[in-house]
Amino acid sequence: MELRDIEIFLTLAEELHFGRTAGRLRVSQARVSQAISRQERRLGVALFDRTSRRVALTPVGRRLREDLRQAYDLLQEGLARAEAAGVGAGRTLRLGVFGHAGYELRPLVDAFRARHPGAEVRFSEVTGGDPFAALRAGDADAHVLWLPVAEPDLTVGPTVLVTGRVLAVSAGHPLAGRGGASLEDLADEHVVDLGPAAPEYWVASMVPTRTPLGRRIPRGPVARTFHEILALVAAGQCVHPLGEIAARYNRPPGVVFVPLHDAPALRFALVWSSTADGPAVRALARTAADLGPLSLGGSGEPG
Repeated sequence: MELRDIEIFLTLAEELHFGRTAGRLRVSQARVSQAISRQERRLGVALFDRTSRRVALTPVGRRLREDLRQAYDLLQEGLARAEAAGVGAGRTLRLGVFGHAGYELRPLVDAFRARHPGAEVRFSEVTGGDPFAALRAGDADAHVLWLPVAEPDLTVGPTVLVTGRVLAVSAGHPLAGRGGASLEDLADEHVVDLGPAAPEYWVASMVPTRTPLGRRIPRGPVARTFHEILALVAAGQCVHPLGEIAARYNRPPGVVFVPLHDAPALRFALVWSSTADGPAVRALARTAADLGPLSLGGSGEPG
């Protein structure tokens, strides 16, 4: 029996549902059915009683579950120890982030290092103008990007950070004295155009093309980096929505950050190239999943 077939059997024995088993293992329901049927033919005995309403283990299935579970757990523990040793053997994981997000990710980095002594994380800066380039070029192992990311060659891992949003305006702008702004206000302004290298669906999740009432939000001038955006804002040429981290770690002359009170929270997730799914990236993703999403200035998902 192959390891994957054992995993399918044990998951189905727990879920007692073919659809949920397929979902957990990210395989098709047909793959689950084929694996179980193959095991039953090989053993010459039914492992599950199946009807249109329920799935249940047979007595032989229950015994096999008990026997395989212990062996499977020992095998996984051994593989995890070997992988942990490999990840921690002087490995530096290159993680791209926006601006000062690395400061807020310290709990994740500390937990990763504690699990994998000797491993290091080196931060690099991601630009909104071309957020996927370094991943595709192999210049970064993973990025922390706001969602959604729907690129066929990239894998989206667990959410690692949840933050609010602010609007960057010039110090002399009328919104600077109001103490807050709404998405409707953007129809009366210009926001930055991040250029053609950033997918429209991804840009629109930060800077929508229309307000909730359907008014168009004008775009332009063009900027590629965070500092270019702030320079344009300070010059009064535009306003621009940003993650709350921008207000926490930056006090640029001539720029004021006001809460964007009706914008949904930003969710940032680990993203990596599907062809570069190495042990260090998988280990970081597992650590992030176990830790749960961090909130700005906190240690967990906001309540």
